[in-house]
Amino acid sequence: MNQSICATLRPWALATGLFCSVFAGTSLAQQAPASQPAPAALPQVQSANIMDVGRAPNATIEAQRKAAQNQPGNSAPIWRTVNSDDVNFVSIPDKQAGVLIQKSGQQWRLIRNGVITVYGAWLLALASGGILAVFVLKGKIKLHEPMTGKKIKRFTTLERVNHWTMAFSFIALAITGLLILYGKYFAIDLLGASAFSILLLVSKNIHNFVGPLFTISLIAFFLQFVKRNMPEKGDWEWIKTFGGMFGGKHVPANFFNPGEKFWFWFGMVVLGGLVSASGWVLDMIVPVPGLEYWRGTMQISHIIHSVGALLITAMAFGHMYIGSIGMQGSIDGMKTGYVDETWAKEHHEAWYHKVK
Repeated sequence: MNQSICATLRPWALATGLFCSVFAGTSLAQQAPASQPAPAALPQVQSANIMDVGRAPNATIEAQRKAAQNQPGNSAPIWRTVNSDDVNFVSIPDKQAGVLIQKSGQQWRLIRNGVITVYGAWLLALASGGILAVFVLKGKIKLHEPMTGKKIKRFTTLERVNHWTMAFSFIALAITGLLILYGKYFAIDLLGASAFSILLLVSKNIHNFVGPLFTISLIAFFLQFVKRNMPEKGDWEWIKTFGGMFGGKHVPANFFNPGEKFWFWFGMVVLGGLVSASGWVLDMIVPVPGLEYWRGTMQISHIIHSVGALLITAMAFGHMYIGSIGMQGSIDGMKTGYVDETWAKEHHEAWYHKVK
């Protein structure tokens, strides 16, 4: 009777098959007459090889058979296989279901909720706190001479439209991304669990659909400004004195100064490229040849995406501050496409003389 029950349950689950094989063998050993040797139960243990259900690798099957012969009832080889990242055979479309326990998921959770969340919060706090301190102590950077009212064209309409597209898409991604990462620490208590779940769902969809728009605008931005961000004569002198802040000597800059070029190459190209590429993997928008969208792939992409997003957000704080309230006249170029001659001469003197 025990064998009949086990024959019914064995195909259904790994754990059930293990229990049945051991239970059937034990019952047969108990019912055997005293004259019958105890090892008579071994063939039953061997025939109940439950790893055959999952069609595990031959090495695993062989290891289980040897363990069953030497130590009847020892299930250690089975659970070592269950707790490994080996991919077993499954007949359903989701092939990653062949991994019963994905151990790297716990490692990803610790990195996400520990290293990324904690240190990312400190990074954003220091960046925003530093900008606030500069604004309070120094205030807006004003021009040394009054504006003349004479304008110089700095950006075309297409360049400004693409810049604002990238800016607003970035702000939408930053807000929704921070809500997804940090919202559970404060929004649940403020809104309640139901309202927060709706907010999180809306944020997730906004993030997923705005992401490709940011990538497209980023590529267009690169094509528009890559020539003007190449290294030029005088850049090293500007770097040594940090734009004249150290040494008291004014250093002429071209269309973009080295600080802006660093933001372009590291902030937009490197970090923006990493964030965009990892975001497309997370969205699974375009199939990449040879790339399998398994949990491990998504976890690595999420780590790259989160770290890159936090770094680019911290750098964007400074860029947005200087480009808006931090420096007199700097926002005019992106608002109207034109800047005052006084501003051009003071901040980009080499470019100003080329234009004049």
